[in-house]
Amino acid sequence: MNINNNNLCWLLLPYFIFLLLSLPPSSSSFCNHLDSSALLLFKNSLNTYHFPSKTESWKNGTDCCEWDGVTCDNISGHVIGLDLSWSNLQGQLHPNSTIFSLRHLQQLNLAQNYFFGSSMCSEFGDLVNLMHLNLSYSGITGHIPSTISHLSKLLSLDLRGYDLIVSDPNYPRMRVDPYTWNKLIQNATNLRELYLDQVDMSSIGESSLSLLTNLSSSLISLSLSATELHGNFPTDILCLPNLPQLLLYENEKLRGELPKSNWTAPLSYLALAYTAFSGNIPDSIGHLKSLKSLALQSCNFEGLIPSSLFNLTQLSDLDLSFNKLVGPIPSKINKLSKLQFLYLTNNKLNATIPNSIFELPNLSGLSLASTDLSGHLDFHLFSKIKYLGILDLSDNSLLSINFDSTVDYILPNLQSLNLSSCNINSFPKFLAPLQNLLQLDLSHNNIRGSIPQWFQEKLLHSWNYTTTLIDLSFNKLQGDLPIPPNGIRYFLVSNNELTGNIPSAMCNASNLQILNLAHNNLTGQIPQCLGTFPYLSALDLQMNNLYGNIPWNFSKGNAFETIKLNGNQLDGPLPRSLAHCTNLEVLDLADNNIEDTFPHWLESLQELQVLSLRSNKFHGVITCFGAKHPFPRLRIFDVSNNNFSGSLPASYIKNFQGMVSVNDNQTGLKYMGNQNFYKDSLVVVMKGQYMELERILTIFTTIDLSNNMFEGELPKVIGELHSLKGLNLSHNAITGTIPRSFGNLRNLEWLDLSWNQLKGEIPLALINLNFLAVLNLSQNQFEGIIPKGRQFNTFGNDSYGGNSMLCGFPLSKSCNKDEDWPPHSTFHHEESGFGWKAVAVGYACGLLFGMLLGYNVFMTGKPQWLARLVEGVLN
Repeated sequence: MNINNNNLCWLLLPYFIFLLLSLPPSSSSFCNHLDSSALLLFKNSLNTYHFPSKTESWKNGTDCCEWDGVTCDNISGHVIGLDLSWSNLQGQLHPNSTIFSLRHLQQLNLAQNYFFGSSMCSEFGDLVNLMHLNLSYSGITGHIPSTISHLSKLLSLDLRGYDLIVSDPNYPRMRVDPYTWNKLIQNATNLRELYLDQVDMSSIGESSLSLLTNLSSSLISLSLSATELHGNFPTDILCLPNLPQLLLYENEKLRGELPKSNWTAPLSYLALAYTAFSGNIPDSIGHLKSLKSLALQSCNFEGLIPSSLFNLTQLSDLDLSFNKLVGPIPSKINKLSKLQFLYLTNNKLNATIPNSIFELPNLSGLSLASTDLSGHLDFHLFSKIKYLGILDLSDNSLLSINFDSTVDYILPNLQSLNLSSCNINSFPKFLAPLQNLLQLDLSHNNIRGSIPQWFQEKLLHSWNYTTTLIDLSFNKLQGDLPIPPNGIRYFLVSNNELTGNIPSAMCNASNLQILNLAHNNLTGQIPQCLGTFPYLSALDLQMNNLYGNIPWNFSKGNAFETIKLNGNQLDGPLPRSLAHCTNLEVLDLADNNIEDTFPHWLESLQELQVLSLRSNKFHGVITCFGAKHPFPRLRIFDVSNNNFSGSLPASYIKNFQGMVSVNDNQTGLKYMGNQNFYKDSLVVVMKGQYMELERILTIFTTIDLSNNMFEGELPKVIGELHSLKGLNLSHNAITGTIPRSFGNLRNLEWLDLSWNQLKGEIPLALINLNFLAVLNLSQNQFEGIIPKGRQFNTFGNDSYGGNSMLCGFPLSKSCNKDEDWPPHSTFHHEESGFGWKAVAVGYACGLLFGMLLGYNVFMTGKPQWLARLVEGVLN
């Protein structure tokens, strides 16, 4: 019988399968026992913070190649891959950790664990076979060791840190020095992905960054965001031929310009937001046909928005906000059919909204806030954009929006709506059918009357657990205060005409972070529950008609940063539980009827910067009660218009470290408060006038102890408060003289010592106060000559009235030989104890002695050179 070869193979196949299944398993399929032991020791050196964890399956006597997160070589059984990301591991990585004995590792991923306090060990450099290393978000900090450059086979390196360090500059992070950086880039020649976000690269200069061009053939992803890079960024990197992703955002001191040509063709994601990149956006950007996301917000770009941008048909995200760009939105914007997010906030478009925007079928986020839009807008056109979820048209005062009540609005996906400062005079009724609203801002409009019932129903039911922000402030709303949704975090209805009590149902909104009901006509008592809200950071109830006691039950561990209850009718003593507000920065209780002694138990609040108890019924002495560093950050201290007595509080003043240092290196203006949803404000007496600071500069410092019953002398330690801008001690019973140390207050802008019992001379050292704009020394017992020069030449009679023994400009009472008095430059020795009388005596004696000496010289003819010099000058 003839059987061909093919048939024979098919006949024998079952026998081969049987033989294969009968063979014992090869030993090479088992994990190498040394590697298995190393992994178990590594597991036992750590704790599991939460379950589940990938290491749960790691058990002695089982094949480690079958363990979660472990990959073995099929032949040798060595562990070549270890992925423990998101494993809830906690502990420290020590140099002797057994993980560094896994020398065959090609992939190591320890991301998203809790290795806080661990440094990046130099032993990572021993894992020379690594091609992928990921330590991102793992809590590892410290210097990146130079041994990292031994990993010459690296294809990807991810050392990203937590975003928290952006808001907290003291948060520990990884750091890389130029030597390590240079060696790494020179050795890892195949590097494809490099993620160093939040790593400190402040020492890396332009020449070191330029080394990245050596990776032109391999690099496909470069992310160096929030790394403190500065100087000029090499433009050549934007021209690398194979780079699809470049992320440099949040490097505020990093300068650069976009290339005019030779862009990297495959670039898909470019993020330069919050950098100092500047110049024009060139037309050549239109060559990036693969570009999907362009984030250029908060830079210094200027000029026209290039029309070539709107040829990028793959673009899904475009953010050009907060630049100096101008010009209209092209009408051909509808060519961007894939566009999902378009943000042009704070650019000067000076145009109407083109109808082509309503033809973007996939648009889900649109911000045209502060763009100088004008013209008439029929709001129902937005119904054409069925996926629209975010809409911001705020701060366009020339825009007229028509909400036609006869048209059905269909915006089923709208979650965030900002129509602040848009000339709206009624609640938009299209909000009624919305079910998933997260944020609503109708502030700074002209909405009058009571809040509609349908709107209140939406707050209580449909939006009860979804809405996080409601801002109705700066309108003309009347009637009762609306009850906020239970799940809300930001509830802002200040500057309206609301009346009635704060309802007890407010206590259900325990997730509140900011509650601002200021500047209304609310009455009744403050609900006690507000002191127990765990996340509430800003409580602003100022300028209402609230009465009764301040909540007494501020809980431990609370989040309060700002408490403003000023301008009400609150009475009783202060609750001691305020000392639990350890994060408190601003406490303003001014203009109430609070009766108590000075709250010395607040001196332990290390973050407190503003304390205003003005115009209450506080009494007694102010003295330190034992805290080692009382009020160390206090910058604004106002206890004026009370009944305090005794000596001025020198024990506190000498500890006001927040008023001592002057930060000459600070660039730009910085303010207190949550910059997004709340801005701290304060009423102060500045230069003799009540003024409301709508925002509080972090460099603003003032002390106001006026209108009390303080006595004794002025503490010399006040002169050490070098950053002090205002000092008001008027209307007290202070005696003695002005300390010469006051001449050290070089930043002082106003000084009011009026209506006291001060005496002696006005120190000449005060002429050194170059910024002094207002001086009031009236109604005291000063004597002698008023100093001349600099700012003192600008003060009028009102500065010195009621001091009968003063003389000189600007008073009509002249001093003896006042017209011959020397300029201020002769008084530089005031600090050594020379007053005007001593200088006058010295001046007279010196003049007489000089005349006698001159007469003798001319009579004797010696010295001849001096005689010739004087004779020449006279001639």
